[in-house]
Amino acid sequence: MSELAPEEASLVQKPVMTLSTDIVPARDRFEWWAHRMRQDVMPTAMASDYADCFRGRADVSDLSGTAVVALTFSPLAARRSPALIRHHDPENYYLFAVHGSPIRLEQSGNVTCLTAGDMALFDTSHPLAADFLDHGRQKRLTLMRLPRASLPLPGGTADCLLGNTLLTRTPTGALLGQFLSGFREKPAAYGSAELHGLGRIGFELAVTFLASHIDAEHTLPVETREHVLRARVGAFIEHNLGDHDLRPATIASYHHISVRTLHQLFQGQPQKVSAMIRRRRLERCKADLLDPRLRHHTIGDISACWGFRHPADFSRAFRAAYGAPPRDLRHQEFHGHRRT
Repeated sequence: MSELAPEEASLVQKPVMTLSTDIVPARDRFEWWAHRMRQDVMPTAMASDYADCFRGRADVSDLSGTAVVALTFSPLAARRSPALIRHHDPENYYLFAVHGSPIRLEQSGNVTCLTAGDMALFDTSHPLAADFLDHGRQKRLTLMRLPRASLPLPGGTADCLLGNTLLTRTPTGALLGQFLSGFREKPAAYGSAELHGLGRIGFELAVTFLASHIDAEHTLPVETREHVLRARVGAFIEHNLGDHDLRPATIASYHHISVRTLHQLFQGQPQKVSAMIRRRRLERCKADLLDPRLRHHTIGDISACWGFRHPADFSRAFRAAYGAPPRDLRHQEFHGHRRT
């Protein structure tokens, strides 16, 4: 990061640094924003029809080996010329997700128009044109920095993806989209240790996502493929907790692996697959049992909703996990506070 103004300096020690045009006078906001983007992303020439009333905010999460930047700003156009590349090239790829109005991106001879939900890749080492369209509405996107030198893909192969809309309707694409969206929804919710772990997960998701577009998944380190597969299995479990037939054999079949391979994948993890399913089901049940909006739903209905076939089995598992039967815990939540 570049040298910061006094108003910004206090933000550096925080896990998530917020930069906002609100800290400078209105007449200086566009120039200030352009300067920040030149320093913190890459040198570009920017122009905006909204320079006199420009607004911008960036929540920068510094992760292990990467960074995620959630951006919201007034419409503008950005150009990166060969001269600007010669002036300074940080040699980064940027994977980004669009959350609002359209963006026209041109790089490496390709032109694409991206809309909400789309992802694309650009590179600081190639000329670039980006037009943030739909004048009058603030732009919202999330950038993920991927240093070129640390990308475990065959040299230069990712360049063929520049300026194209990337296919996101895949298990890894969906996980990556959720990962990036999380930094928009609660940018300050993570601590330093959690951000470090998230950085590793996010980087491996991004690398696997890009590799799938160039048929290079087999070139990735085994550890990366295992981490991403574990994340996919975890997401699958989360989305299917209510299925009574959710079990290791079902999960393995969906992911085209053997049950033995599935269990090997979770060796060394805090919990085995079956225990993970039970823990997550119990957590969902507990949350619903203590939710006043669901107080008229029976305990049996709630436990069945989250995949427990037999109320007695649920009651035993719940008591073992939380030290009290579900009925007692629910009664205390809804009636105990009234007497105090």
